[in-house]
Amino acid sequence: MALGVTRAELELWKERVIAGEIAFLTHYWKDERFPGCKTVTKAGCADTEKLIKWGASYGLKPEWIDYKHYPHFDLFGDFERRILLNEGQLQQYNRFYA
Repeated sequence: MALGVTRAELELWKERVIAGEIAFLTHYWKDERFPGCKTVTKAGCADTEKLIKWGASYGLKPEWIDYKHYPHFDLFGDFERRILLNEGQLQQYNRFYA
């Protein structure tokens, strides 16, 4: 379940993904498989070749892409925070980590 994100933010992320942009959506999330992680960032793009190339720049493997609904990587923990900062996603970073 996504918490801490509005429907408008979700719809904007979907639009950007469909448009072929690398789009980011961070929300609160809890999964016992990832102790200590309180958020997840979905980095998505409908252009899967672009997404794979982008992911490779961060060491993400193509087999980690979740193709359900909209192609995206799920980013967690310190890795998530570093990518948000590196990609200039300061609004999302500050909202969930500052």
